[in-house]
Amino acid sequence: MAINLHEKYAKEISTVFTRESLIAGRLSDNFDFSGVKTVNVVTPITVPMVDYTRGGVNRYGTPIEMEDVVQEMTLTQDKSFSMTIDKGNDADTNGVKAAGKMLSLQIAEQAVPLMDTYCLNKLAHNAGVITQGEALTRENVCSRITAGTTALDNAEVPADDRTLYITAEGYALLRKSDEFMRCDALLNQSLTKGQVGTYDGMAVVKVPESRWPKNVNFIIVHKSAACAPVKLNDTKLHNDPPGISGNLLEGRQYYDLFVLGARAKGIFVDVDDDATLVEAPVIGDDGKITCATAGAKIKYTTDGSDPRYSKSAIEGSTAPMASVVKACAYLEGAFPSGVTTVSK
Repeated sequence: MAINLHEKYAKEISTVFTRESLIAGRLSDNFDFSGVKTVNVVTPITVPMVDYTRGGVNRYGTPIEMEDVVQEMTLTQDKSFSMTIDKGNDADTNGVKAAGKMLSLQIAEQAVPLMDTYCLNKLAHNAGVITQGEALTRENVCSRITAGTTALDNAEVPADDRTLYITAEGYALLRKSDEFMRCDALLNQSLTKGQVGTYDGMAVVKVPESRWPKNVNFIIVHKSAACAPVKLNDTKLHNDPPGISGNLLEGRQYYDLFVLGARAKGIFVDVDDDATLVEAPVIGDDGKITCATAGAKIKYTTDGSDPRYSKSAIEGSTAPMASVVKACAYLEGAFPSGVTTVSK
C-alpha cells in the first residue's frame, strides 16, 4: 500500500466559489412571524361602482357588506447543520480551519444556496401567470420578456421594484440584443447580489444553474408580490464542549416563501417546451370540474377567492351551485394551471 507523506499544509484553504443570496432584499418584508408559525393575511374585497340615483332611499346603491379573503402562510423549511473541528486535526493542517471562517464558509456554500434554490422554485410554481413557449433565442428573448412586463402592466402592477431573474444562458442572449441597456456603474456595484444590469426598468439578476428551477426560462417578480420570511437564522460556535476537544459548529435556518394571492399577478414565469404545464380545468353547468391533464387534482372556491392561495379552497371535482366558482388544477412535479372562473 502506498503511503503519501504530507510535510506541511498551506495556510490558504481552497473553498468552493460562492455568491450572496439572490433573494434577500428583493421581496416584501412586511410580514412579521415573531412568536408564531402561521400568519393569516386578510385581503378586503371591494364592491363594484354603480350609478348614483337622485331619488329614492338607497341613492348610492344597495349596501353590500365588505367581505374578505384569507390566505394562510405557514413556515415549513426548518434546516440545520452540525459539524466539529477537532483540535488535533486543525493543528495537523496548519490551523487553516479557523472556526469562525469555517462557519461563514458553511453558510455561504450550503445555507444560502439551499434557501435561494427553494425560494426561486416556489416563485416559479406559485406565480400568478405562467406561460409556455419555445426555447429562448436572441431573436425572441426580448419579445418574450416584454410579454411578461405587459402582463404586469395590464394587471396594474407598479413599474418600480421589479426584478427579472434569468439564467446565465438567457442573459447571454439578452445582452446581445439591441434593446438591452447595460449600466457599468450599476454592474460594478451589484455583482455580489447577482445584478448585472437593467432592462425595461427592471433589475436583471443572473442566477447560476445550481439554484435555478428546472424548465424555467425567466421570472419577473414585483417586490410586493411575495415574501421570504426568515424566522430563525441562528449560528453557534462552542469551544471544547463536553466530549469534544475542539470546536462544535451548529446552525439553524427557519424560513419559507409565500406568493401573496392578492398580488400574484405581480409574478410572471416563462417555462420551456419540456415543462409540464397543467391544463386549465373546465367547469360544467352541473358543477362538475374536469381537467385534461391525467392525474391532476382540482381545487375550487365559491367565495370569489383565488383557489391557488385562498384558505377557503376545497379539493374536489364537484362544486356546489354558487354565484362564482373558481377552479385550478395541479399535479406533483408540474406547473399548476391558471384559474377558470364561471359566474352564474
